[in-house]
This record gives sequence, structure tokens and C-alpha cells, in this order.
Amino acid sequence: MSRTFKALSALLCYPSADLKDAGDDIAQVLEAESMMSPAALKAMRPLLQDLKDMNLYDLQERYVLLFDRSRTLSLNLFEHVHGESRERGPAMVDLLETYRAGGFELVSSELPDHLPILLEFISTRSPDEARELLVDAGHIIAALAERLGRRESSYAAVLAGLAEFAEIEKSSEMVQELLSVIDDDPEDLEALDTIWEEAEVTFGPDPNAGCPVSRDMLANMDTIPPKPQPGQPAAMTE
Repeated sequence: MSRTFKALSALLCYPSADLKDAGDDIAQVLEAESMMSPAALKAMRPLLQDLKDMNLYDLQERYVLLFDRSRTLSLNLFEHVHGESRERGPAMVDLLETYRAGGFELVSSELPDHLPILLEFISTRSPDEARELLVDAGHIIAALAERLGRRESSYAAVLAGLAEFAEIEKSSEMVQELLSVIDDDPEDLEALDTIWEEAEVTFGPDPNAGCPVSRDMLANMDTIPPKPQPGQPAAMTE
């Protein structure tokens, strides 16, 4: 099991007071396991710093503006390839079966293709399996990283780190096809109403649900392995 993907999942969840308090612990997990490149870890520091410095309500407002009000930044991965088409339902069922076959039972109100949920499942797999699963969604993740980067969002570093781990290049044909879709303007409420008129959307999470990974991870921060000393191998979770 890898705490790295649990940590990244938590970072992509709706901000909470517990998540704000856990910034240093999340950074420690990421550095201890060293699954992400040094450059990727460095790029994530601004987001971790934001968790410390920004007011919680500002963090939540920013999150909603990015991920809930902008369909092209949705963290529900199938939104980018299936939209509201008939193919989305069977794809959800297949993903649920993948989870169950791996002994992972979804207990969140989020959809199975919600990226933090996928990362929670990936955290239970071996590094090779994790990479394979990320490759399947890699073109979407790389496109999200590029879109967030264009908006100078500190969240871009998390998506870029995942794309790098999966060895997905933003120049690939599949990524460019996704990027050819015009970005939503989250400030244009009339246009957004038109885009979402046939889709159910919630602005902000169910306070009694949310991301199970953030609850699980933050509740178990006391089990984080110590940061390795120079010359020692990084700790890995079995």
C-alpha cells in the first residue's frame, strides 16, 4: 500500500479544517516514500503552503470555482470522455467491478470515477499496478494538469506529478484532443447553466460524505513512517 496516492487524493479533496492541519504530515508522506520526482514534489509546495496560509473558506471557494463550476476541470474522469452519453453508465459499472475485485468497497457519495476515489483505490495496489491504472486515465490527467497550469492554479502540480508518474506526455494525440475543447469560464454563470442543464451538479460536497481517503488518511497520520535520513532508503508501505 502506498501512502503517496492517499496523500495526493487528500490534496484533491474539498478542503476541510483537518486537511489544513495535515499539510506538514502530507508533505512528510510524499517525501518519505519518494514515489514522485523531486521536481514534482517541489512543484507541490505552493499548494501545501496554501493549505497553511489561506483562510478555509477561501480555500473552499477556490476549490468550488475550479472543480465544481468548470466542467472542463471536473475531477469526475468519465465526464471528459463520455459526458452524459450512454457509454458512461457501463464504464462506471466496469470501474466499480474493478474496485470490488480488488477488495475496495466504495462508501462515498462521490461517483466511482472521481479522481480522489481512484487514487484511494490505487493506493492499495503495487507501484506497477498503480502506474498501469494511471496510464488508463493518463490523457485526462495530463489535460487537467495543462488546463490548471493555464490558470496558474497550485493544484496543477498534483495532476502534473501524476501524469509524470504515468509517463504521459501532454503532446500526445489523446491529450491534445481533450485540450481542443474550449475551457469553461466559471464566472459566466449563464453559459454554465446551459452546459450543466442536463447534468446533476452539487456545489460543494455532502458534509457527511466527502472523500473517504481524506478522513482515513488524516485519522491515521500517527502511523506515518519517519522521514528517512540521508543515505537511508525511503520507507515504503506494504
